[in-house]
Amino acid sequence: MKELRINRIVRQTRTEGFGNRYCIWVQGCSIRCKGCANREMWDETGGEIYSVASLIEDMEQQGGQIEGITVLGGEPFEQSGGLLELVKCCKEKGYTVILFTGFFYEQLLKQPEKREILSYTDLLIDGPYMEDKRDFTRPWVGSSNQKYIFLSERYSEKDLKEIKNKLEIRISKEGGVWVNGMGNINK
Repeated sequence: MKELRINRIVRQTRTEGFGNRYCIWVQGCSIRCKGCANREMWDETGGEIYSVASLIEDMEQQGGQIEGITVLGGEPFEQSGGLLELVKCCKEKGYTVILFTGFFYEQLLKQPEKREILSYTDLLIDGPYMEDKRDFTRPWVGSSNQKYIFLSERYSEKDLKEIKNKLEIRISKEGGVWVNGMGNINK
């Protein structure tokens, strides 16, 4: 069974895609966009190692309350072996798959393993974050160059019309604060 290096998991969230989602932030990113909000995820030696089997088991323990999985980071496609196994298992179990990447769709299509990952993906959000093109008017993206690429019949552009950006704040029992989601919090 393959593994993924992960920075963090949110088991149920409504801020990282359609419906209630199991959300994984992978660890490691060589793209390193200027102005990135997740710089702590750049180091490929950080985070923790999880087997794909343990992730699928954890998803199944959510009691049927999740629609699908969202994987972002870091850079998910830099862990192609584990990512492929994860998305394939998710689709076999009926979950939808949303992936974020700093690579362009056209780049991914040129590599067989990455192209196979796309065959199990419902929505790909591609392109690097560009600080000079910062834009929070569309859900889940941070800059205007990033694109939604609908790769299955499950979701379409019309589904985005009712979606607004949201922030979710979680406080752990130990007092740690986590924020996820997207929005302009500087206003």
